[in-house]
Amino acid sequence: MADRIQGLIAGTAAEPNSRPWPRYTVRADVFARVAQAMGEGGIDLLSLWAEEGIVHLALRPLGEAPRIVSTPVVNERFPSVGRWHAPAIRLERAVHDLFGYVPEGAPDLRPWLDHGAWGFAAPLGARKTAPLRDPADYATLPVIGEGLHEIPVGPVHAGIIEPGHFRFTANGEIVARLEERLGYVHRGVDALTTNVSIARAAKVVARVSGDSTVAASFAFARAVEAALGIAAPPRAQIIRGVMAEFERVANHLGDVGAICNDAAFAIALAHCGIFREKVLAACGAAFGHRLMMDRIVPGGVSHDVSREAAHLITTTLDAIEPAFAEIVRLYEDTPSIQDRTCGTGILAADLAVRFAAGGPVGRASARDFDARRDLAHAPYEPETLDVPVLTAGDVDARIRIRIREIATSLALIRGWLVELPDGPLVAELPDISAPCEGMAVAEAFRGDLLVWLRVLPGGAIGRCHVRDASWFQWPLLEAAIENNIVADFPLCNKSFNCSYAGADL
Repeated sequence: MADRIQGLIAGTAAEPNSRPWPRYTVRADVFARVAQAMGEGGIDLLSLWAEEGIVHLALRPLGEAPRIVSTPVVNERFPSVGRWHAPAIRLERAVHDLFGYVPEGAPDLRPWLDHGAWGFAAPLGARKTAPLRDPADYATLPVIGEGLHEIPVGPVHAGIIEPGHFRFTANGEIVARLEERLGYVHRGVDALTTNVSIARAAKVVARVSGDSTVAASFAFARAVEAALGIAAPPRAQIIRGVMAEFERVANHLGDVGAICNDAAFAIALAHCGIFREKVLAACGAAFGHRLMMDRIVPGGVSHDVSREAAHLITTTLDAIEPAFAEIVRLYEDTPSIQDRTCGTGILAADLAVRFAAGGPVGRASARDFDARRDLAHAPYEPETLDVPVLTAGDVDARIRIRIREIATSLALIRGWLVELPDGPLVAELPDISAPCEGMAVAEAFRGDLLVWLRVLPGGAIGRCHVRDASWFQWPLLEAAIENNIVADFPLCNKSFNCSYAGADL
């Protein structure tokens, strides 16, 4: 399949100054054939986005390096990728909302981010005046059958969580179909990261989804460094890894407790909440911020790890690890919780592969991918990284992936702190005379998180695109809940733990 993509773009020269992976600009008919090839399988969609007059498609043939294929927009139209490859549909809907560009042949052009409250359409494109619409005026997809009824949930929920609407179609207690509607926390991230300084764009990207702030900053910094042709100093690379794995541990601990709580196993929530708080407290003491926000910057890091901080981190992990092992033992030895999680919310392996599902969602359904290993970068050593993969695809498998990843992260942190090299924390960003582009993928706790950007002469960010793992996981939650009871939706939803903000830009 990689050969076919290369054959389609043969004779097309890569755009200059696109790093570390090439970008090719092709005619619309070639772009359409690339999309059709993706629909035939064997190619992961990494992302799809637009800027003025052009649409970009990032893809990765299995086992190959990523590449970007772009096509000019003609008469505000471009060939639909979603027509052939379903994971692109929501990204195309976002492009249509923001730029007004129409993906020709698209199976779904309903608004995604535009809920009718802006007073204009295509804010990043033609920016045409448009009448206000009732935000509730949204055509959900029809479901036909005997004895069906609808259950609307949200966007306002009982807990203090992000807003999202879920429309269940059920037959009694069995879910026949779920459709999500997001976009309620759209903040204009694309506009806020266009024609701004690197420092300003870095702060915005770090706040796309607060629980993944380290991963987003990591990807943004590496994209800038790729574009500029520089690398962070060795000490900074190790500190970045420590922060990234600390973020993974904190979120996985929270997820394990929350999933168990939705299955009425509250003791796990109580203890995992304590463990997570200890991790966050250690982060606050070691890095000056509990979420380590803005600590990774282009060129390196903004905060050092002292010897005392390294000791604090190690002692915190030493205290948490055996206590968490006891909670894991309780989970495994309690039939009532196993009855709720085993066999519930199964995500089929073929869907995980088709949607390139990352993180615990994909790895619990046999998709063996981890950006730390498969798109390797410092400080990770791919040959020594343990990437757990299971095949059951249920809630239990997603819990067990998180449990094993916590163990891997703890080992990585300990090893790095022992071998933390001396040296500077940040490399100076060079001046550039021509526009340059960079792309990077970081392994957030949810899965792979992509950042692509263009740096302009003078150091401004001309355009930046962020794609959270949630873009490809939300549609899979719809599939995983089918034929389960309505009461198991919170359990399935928590085991996915997709980000609303991450898919709302």
